[in-house]
Order: sequence, then structure tokens, then C-alpha cells
Amino acid sequence: MIELRDVAYSYGGGELFSGLSLVLAPGSFHFLTGPSGAGKTTLLKLCYGDLVPTAGEVALFGETTRGMARDGLALTRRRIGVVHQDCQFLDHLSVAENVALPLSVAGRRAEAEAYLPDLMAWVGLNRQAGRRPPELSGGERQRAALARAVIMSPDVIIADEPTGNIDWEMSQRLLALLVELNRMGKAVLIATHDLNLIRAAKAQVAARTLRLKGRQLMMAGAEL
Repeated sequence: MIELRDVAYSYGGGELFSGLSLVLAPGSFHFLTGPSGAGKTTLLKLCYGDLVPTAGEVALFGETTRGMARDGLALTRRRIGVVHQDCQFLDHLSVAENVALPLSVAGRRAEAEAYLPDLMAWVGLNRQAGRRPPELSGGERQRAALARAVIMSPDVIIADEPTGNIDWEMSQRLLALLVELNRMGKAVLIATHDLNLIRAAKAQVAARTLRLKGRQLMMAGAEL
């Protein structure tokens, strides 16, 4: 579904990485690790079309991002749910309204209203649906961000340090939701520094760990 072919990316006059190749197939589960500054967030942005590689090709569902028109790219990105490390919300809207926003913007408000109760229950936020985002805890914000990312029923879920600012119990809960999505056939890519999170996935899903270091992407061992 997402394929990187011999990709390089330069930033500020220097090459961040080069020669990167990666395939996110349906139902695959990948963790992306590596030191700070190695380019993990940049790599994720390439995977969902927010950046175009300096060299090589990124193909989203068979079409290269370099050749996509803006409208076509926007439509394609609806098939990719993204959970950012610093999840941003519109504080004047309720949590439920924030979660429903992608469908509302797409002109599918009726669909959002029908789907939203089940989705809020799935992430355990029914009681918080009417609250404003500043009232949420860190773990609640991350679960709301995941709900917003999947409300369009994407084929791929990409998460950037989704457990970086929450406690272990909440990290486990978020991981369980991501594993459930993966079992539904979604491809999942998670950038994380949390090796305990990767180990915790061992009993739940067949995952692969990628390590980005020294401008290269390497397999960090076999299946976890």
C-alpha cells in the first residue's frame, strides 16, 4: 500500500538519510526506532505524503507522490490515518466534534453522527465526548487522536511516538487498540523510543522493528 524505493531526503543543506526502501503491506505491523534527530518523523511524513523525497520514489497505493496533483494527494491521504506526537485539537469544539472533524470536512456529517458513538465507545471516551480538549488527560488526548485518525476508515495507521507522554497502563491500552486495528487488516507503523512497548507487542502481534541510524534503515532483529 505504501512503498519507499531508494528514498533520500536532505534538510538544511545536509542529507538526513538515503537509500531507504520500505513496504507497508496490508496487515503488516512495523515499529520504527532510532536516536533523536535520525529522521523518524521525516520518514513518517514521507510515508503519508506530507513531504516529497529528495531522491527516489514514494508510492501511495500505486501512485508516486511526486506526480500527484494536490487534490489527488488529499484524497489519497484520507486512506492514511495519522496520530501525531503532539496531537492538536480545536479547543472551542467538543472532543466528539474534534474526532468527527475529518468526516464533517468531507461533507459526510450524517455518517459521522451515525458512526461516532461506537467509535467513542471503542476508545473508551463516551463520558468525555462533550468535554473540551483541555479537560482531557494525556492518555485521553491520545485515544481521541487515534479515534480521529481512524474515523475515515483508513487502510494504514501511522503513529509518531503515540505513548511518549502517557503512563504505562495507558500505553498498553493504546497499543491494544492499534493491535485490534491491525487484526482488521490495517497496516500499522509506529515510531517509538519505548522498547518496553515493542516488547509488550510480542504476545499480541507479529511485528517487525526497523532502526533508523546513520542515514540508513535497518531491520532490528526478526519478528518480536
